Amino acid sequence: MPWSKNDYPPSMKNLEPRVRNKAVEIANALLEEDYDEGRAIAIATAKAQEWDENHPKEGK
Repeated sequence: MPWSKNDYPPSMKNLEPRVRNKAVEIANALLEEDYDEGRAIAIATAKAQEWDENHPKEGK
């Protein structure tokens, strides 16, 4: 089941919106590649946090 900005896994609820949106994007891509849902969520969360560290917000 693909997720969206307003419909995402409960484990992503405490992520910053920018990080959560990236995690949803990554998780959806992983699901399309036939990853297990739980594994896709874990990988996507880690990769989104890594992405956030490497792409600081403007004005920081």
